[in-house]
Amino acid sequence: MFAPGHLGELTRIVPFEMVDAALVETGAVQQRLRKIPARVVVYLLLAAALFDDCGYLAVWRKLTASLEAIPVAKVTGTALWNARTRLGARPMQALFDLLRGPATAIRTTGAHFKGLLTVAIDGTCLDVPDSPLHRARLGGITNQYGTSGYPQICLTALVACGTRAVLDAAFGPRSSGESAYAKQLARSLHAGMIVLLDRGFSGNPFLTAVAGTEAAFLARISAARKPPVLARFDDGSHLSRFGGLEVRIIECEITIITSQGRTTGLYRLATNLLDHHRYPASNLVSLYHERWEVESAYFAIKKSMLGRRVLRSQTWAGITQEVYALLSAYQALRIAIADATGTTPGADPDRGSFSVALRCARDQIVRAAGIIADSVIDLAGTIGRAVLDHLMPARRLRVSPRAVKRPLSRYAYKSLRVDRRTYTATLNIKILTPTTKP
Repeated sequence: MFAPGHLGELTRIVPFEMVDAALVETGAVQQRLRKIPARVVVYLLLAAALFDDCGYLAVWRKLTASLEAIPVAKVTGTALWNARTRLGARPMQALFDLLRGPATAIRTTGAHFKGLLTVAIDGTCLDVPDSPLHRARLGGITNQYGTSGYPQICLTALVACGTRAVLDAAFGPRSSGESAYAKQLARSLHAGMIVLLDRGFSGNPFLTAVAGTEAAFLARISAARKPPVLARFDDGSHLSRFGGLEVRIIECEITIITSQGRTTGLYRLATNLLDHHRYPASNLVSLYHERWEVESAYFAIKKSMLGRRVLRSQTWAGITQEVYALLSAYQALRIAIADATGTTPGADPDRGSFSVALRCARDQIVRAAGIIADSVIDLAGTIGRAVLDHLMPARRLRVSPRAVKRPLSRYAYKSLRVDRRTYTATLNIKILTPTTKP
């Protein structure tokens, strides 16, 4: 009987040899001949991440839909559950470790800032089933009415801003917080990177840890902090100190102008790039906007792949297995997009549609197409050509005003008219000079 372990054309990015290496490394190779070998279970989990609206038995049917001419093993939902339980989470983590990375080349458009790979760290939450086991381990969302909503895990990732590929990730109970998981990601930071950070990651210990990896950082800091002004630079920034760490502080005023009016906000950024000639303040302020690419990565995972659904597994080991499968499948799609745009000089990976790549990858799985590469290597492939045929236009500067989602009363909600349109914006940046004497 034939066991259909494949991922369509994405099998070229996640080949059999890579999956076997992850299984051997974690000691998860089956000990006897089974209808569902360990390698097949890995591909089943990856395919399930791409078909999140289907149960595992329905995913199996999609894997075997185009294999009528081959005697395929007949399985049950219970057999698939037992196979996933036998496999465990470690092989999926090992596979993600083999796949993770920036998916960039030296000349990838928009991936670097003055020779530094631009990356960002941020966190998000994923819903898990409301089972007693998850509720006991993760708790629930509490409000004035008690506990409500699904239990959640906190996922914190290090993302390459140019390709939105995942370099590393850590997750666990939401109660631990983003900053706790961000500390684990320092293992993937090194010289030649610049890390963009939100205010939640701007504490002195974390910034010192990032600087200790020899990576550069650019972090937004709270207005409540009053760092000393040690020296002023010609670009308007000034030298300061966070504990034992020397930093440059940039204070700027950003004005957003749309057809509905203008909004002005104050930003304070800190960086350990002390050379104000090579890294002017205005360039760093413009670069900080790239931090939002990590939000685009989370949108692709939570909306495009998961469809805002709850994860499947009822056990913590199953959740761990599922999250690593989700990250691995997402990474494979990002690699496919980066490879495709890399074949077109000057094409920015940002213009590659994740939704187009996802739909095409699903079709290739159902057709069992493109599993084995031809003698002539095609970097784009069917998925890549679909992405290149539907490149999105160059991004415009746009703004979507915040709206009040939970007014104080239902009457206020009914009477409130919220304009949710997105407006094309003009951005003005003004570097401010501190008034404090050095």
